[in-house]
Amino acid sequence: MTSAQKVEWLLRVGVAGEFIGHGLLAIQGKKDWVTWISQMINVDVTTATSLLLIIGLFDVVMAIIVLVRPVRPLLLWMAFWGFWTALVRPLVGLSWLDFIERAANWAAPLALFYYYQMEKKGKTK
Repeated sequence: MTSAQKVEWLLRVGVAGEFIGHGLLAIQGKKDWVTWISQMINVDVTTATSLLLIIGLFDVVMAIIVLVRPVRPLLLWMAFWGFWTALVRPLVGLSWLDFIERAANWAAPLALFYYYQMEKKGKTK
């Protein structure tokens, strides 16, 4: 296995791990997240819990795709979603450090996206 392939797999595992972890927490109905959804889009707790379940399932599916056969546009979505979910913390009143702490949530999928862009151009050898 080449060094480039090792980097690719480290990024794939990192991205998948982050999305599986968050996805499973969402599926379990993490209380803080239900509250945030309820407040941000002004829905009742039951609706927020249902939305969080759907989000969690989607996160787990995306993680599996990254492990099986990554898709570049999906990685861009994951970078956006990771950025948004990190940004939610200060928007709901938590410290900006909670946003900064989650930089890898969006930077890792973005790095994997650019890795594949470079690979496409033959620059990862």
